[in-house]
Amino acid sequence: MIAQEQIPAVVDHPVYDTQGKKIGDAKHVYVDDATGRPEWVTVKTGLFGTSESFVPIKDASMVDDHLEVPYPKERIKDAPHVDVDGGGHLSTHEERRLYEHYGIAWDEAWQRANQPGDGGWAYGTADTGTARSGDGDAARARADSGTARTGDDAMTRSEEQMHVGTEQVETGRIRLRKYVVTENVQQTIPVRHEEVRVEREPITEANRDQALTGPEISEAEHEVTLHEERPVVETRAVPVERVSLRTDEITEEETVAGQVRKERIDIETEAVDDAEATDELRERRGRTDEGLL
Repeated sequence: MIAQEQIPAVVDHPVYDTQGKKIGDAKHVYVDDATGRPEWVTVKTGLFGTSESFVPIKDASMVDDHLEVPYPKERIKDAPHVDVDGGGHLSTHEERRLYEHYGIAWDEAWQRANQPGDGGWAYGTADTGTARSGDGDAARARADSGTARTGDDAMTRSEEQMHVGTEQVETGRIRLRKYVVTENVQQTIPVRHEEVRVEREPITEANRDQALTGPEISEAEHEVTLHEERPVVETRAVPVERVSLRTDEITEEETVAGQVRKERIDIETEAVDDAEATDELRERRGRTDEGLL
């Protein structure tokens, strides 16, 4: 349990959930006005820390330089929204919604919050380390009423504004994988071969001497070697291309929908009875005439 003197060590320090995941940074500590015990801590969550979620601090503990709470991050981020700038106190409705969200018995918490002298939950700061006190009942009434803040002769109207940002998340992974496949390839090339052709020529004066060099009658053989070309296949590994992965950043327009609350101011007119207005006008005229006399 966090003691009141530990509030400065909690505010503006990291907050981790029950699984050791960082939720955000502590912003405010809300204490019981009657006992002064810290009861809630607000944690800045969401995109760029634009929202604050309430977390029970009763079973939380300080570990080194951060606060650990016994709730998962998803449950904390889904906690009911509470306006932390609405007077520094939680309304009865807000308290009940938070208790129900975290599974805390409302009857027990409500009895403790309504002990004599109780004024609801106020929040402490890092500068003072104590809760800001005040009329808790009045603060709770203002929070429950839902009306706009009023001045002497004017009324301030407020509204929520939606701020949208972006966060980078991992959507997938792509990798290059090289493997070997075998394909059948056909290629046509020209091949040559030799064939025998028998040539006969008559004896003439030009070839007579060559023809009569041998015996007149004899047996003989003449042999010719034939040749042909045949296809020869060999493979060679040669580089053909380089393949790499590169990411391109594409900007697209995406519409984000959300809900914001706005205050409205209505003008109410109260009618005055004609007879009463006539009597009042006559009375004013009478007083004026007396002044003239």
